Amino acid sequence: MKILLLNTSERTGGAAVAASRLLNALRKAGVEANMLTGEKKTIANRFRFLWERLTIFLCNKGSRKNLFQVSIANTGTDISKHPLVRQADVIHLHWINQGFLSLNDIKRLIRSGKPVVWTLHDLWPATAICHYPGCCEKFKQECSACPKPVDNPLWDLARRVFKKKATIPFHQVTFVGCSRWITEQAGTSALLRQAGFYAVPNPIDTKIFKPADKAAVRKSLGLDANRYSVLFAAAKLSDSRKGARYLLESLRILKEKTPALPVEIVLMGNGSDELIRDFPFPVKELGYISDEKRKAECYAAADVFVSPSLEDNLPNTIMEAMACGTPPVGFRTGGIPEMIDHKKNGYVARYEDAADLAEGILWVIENREKENLSQACVEKVSANYSEAVVAGKYMDIYNKV
Repeated sequence: MKILLLNTSERTGGAAVAASRLLNALRKAGVEANMLTGEKKTIANRFRFLWERLTIFLCNKGSRKNLFQVSIANTGTDISKHPLVRQADVIHLHWINQGFLSLNDIKRLIRSGKPVVWTLHDLWPATAICHYPGCCEKFKQECSACPKPVDNPLWDLARRVFKKKATIPFHQVTFVGCSRWITEQAGTSALLRQAGFYAVPNPIDTKIFKPADKAAVRKSLGLDANRYSVLFAAAKLSDSRKGARYLLESLRILKEKTPALPVEIVLMGNGSDELIRDFPFPVKELGYISDEKRKAECYAAADVFVSPSLEDNLPNTIMEAMACGTPPVGFRTGGIPEMIDHKKNGYVARYEDAADLAEGILWVIENREKENLSQACVEKVSANYSEAVVAGKYMDIYNKV
């Protein structure tokens, strides 16, 4: 059986990381799998990306508000005649936005007669234009007047795109949610009600992401050996959806509550310069790290990993931290409560409650050793997210379709 994975990027972004890991997991399981991306830097690809953004920008009356929180797929590449597409027995879509595939391109692939599987890394397939709808539930009936762009835009992009998406035969697609939460949410969409659904997590290579000698990796990273390391990681740390403002508030509360607690904040990702001046504890910036072995060392060096995301599917960062034996703390939202078992391998804080987030950080620091949280993290990952486990579940789905 030949499987073709499609994703806009090969390396950039959480979906790219997850798709690449699945590709490797399938190959290790003996499946003939390939990946096709839209990442090749050609003038045509750059134009397609800019044309979509410009359309959204103009509709927003020249405002950049939420410019990258929506996609309209008005332009893309017809890959229906590509050799890898023709040879494939199953076409497996991942994150295909920002100029890779248009709505018409998606329709062509579905109507090719080949089975199509689509992994939901966010809710864009279930909505008109937004990747995460937040509190908006219009996608359950019909999207219009999307709250993401500016008020009173030049035209109703959401309504136009929703109507066009409604012509795509989604009932022929098998959707796979990375979390039970996103699977349930997508199943309520007016666009996807007739589609089939499964819930399968992303895989992780536990031979790379694993516990390490904490003292040694802390020394190699230049971390303070006499302070507890609190790690915060994201591709863009200042992204409002990642909840940095709640982390900052929780740390201020922690500082007031336990002023003598020796803490060092460790930041891994881009955009740290927008946050660093506001932290009440010393900060160590690691920058964006793409090398997975080095990234694993960063997780293994930390005492606690904090994920204050306000909307998230099944964060790779939490999985990576747990695989390295570092207990996570996160809000009760999206797929996060499926990953963190409260006070067994981490702490699940009340949604948007900075005080409870601070309580979670302190609880992990005080209970990490006596509750054997690190071992519980590693066991959870091994049982649910290892390459062999996830590849086996996808192979079952491929065989069924």
